Amino acid sequence: MDFIRKIGHNEIVEITTPVLITWNDGKYRLCGNFRALNNYKKAEIYPIPRITHVLDKLEKTKYITKMDCMKGFHQNEFEPNSMELLRITFHMGIYEYTRMSFGIKNAPAHFERMMDTIFQDEILEGWMVVCIDDTITYSET
Repeated sequence: MDFIRKIGHNEIVEITTPVLITWNDGKYRLCGNFRALNNYKKAEIYPIPRITHVLDKLEKTKYITKMDCMKGFHQNEFEPNSMELLRITFHMGIYEYTRMSFGIKNAPAHFERMMDTIFQDEILEGWMVVCIDDTITYSET
């Protein structure tokens, strides 16, 4: 899946620098430093479940399955006119995100809303909890 693409060397790039997060296992995650962009974005208010709420639902449960949406944010494409705001510079050229990235102000709220919509029946039936890109299914039998 292409979540970032090279666009060249001469395009205009606002102040956005890449941030490379390295995990203990040697894997890494590429993020953009979007603080300047985030200052201009109005915050989306959408509830993300609190851990106490999730634990209350699981208290009398016998079976629990947790599933993680692999690269969940990267499942959402950006509108083409938004991509120029999401450019980052490297020594190898200029790149822009084509899909949602970490570091964008409303990414968690947007993704939680999308997941809640997709799994609304399961949530209402009372056997699933969604927390951003994780789903937890549970039952007593």
